[in-house]
Amino acid sequence: MPARTTGTHTTGHFTFADWRETPLGEGDGCPRLARASVTNAFSGGIEAPATICEYTIAYITEKTGTFTGMELLTGRLDGRRGSFTVEERGSFHPDGTVTCVFEVVAGSGTGELAGLRGTGSFTARHGEPSVPYSFGYDLDGGTGSEG
Repeated sequence: MPARTTGTHTTGHFTFADWRETPLGEGDGCPRLARASVTNAFSGGIEAPATICEYTIAYITEKTGTFTGMELLTGRLDGRRGSFTVEERGSFHPDGTVTCVFEVVAGSGTGELAGLRGTGSFTARHGEPSVPYSFGYDLDGGTGSEG
């Protein structure tokens, strides 16, 4: 395997395996905050059968708002084994569409994914169980994370 891969692009799909949302604060109106613990299952270029994800959600209305989150993916990226964390930022719209961009947290790659850098995105459409994603990345050779 080469020490550095540059400009690699991969795609695939993920599904929500579990979604547990908890309201934060008092009241039922909007705006309001919530947190969600989520498990996703990724296939395609990213193979991660059970991610760990935490979101903070700001509901502007019952059907619109924004979210931020961190997701730990453990498995394979284009055949390379390891783990990495992505920071996510997105919004949801009245028609049920969710858009999100994400970026690899610097230094979070382990194993064969040490030195991973990259960004990606997805658009989830209401009623579709499988969400397509796109991910562009660079992989520098290195010793990886300690731990």
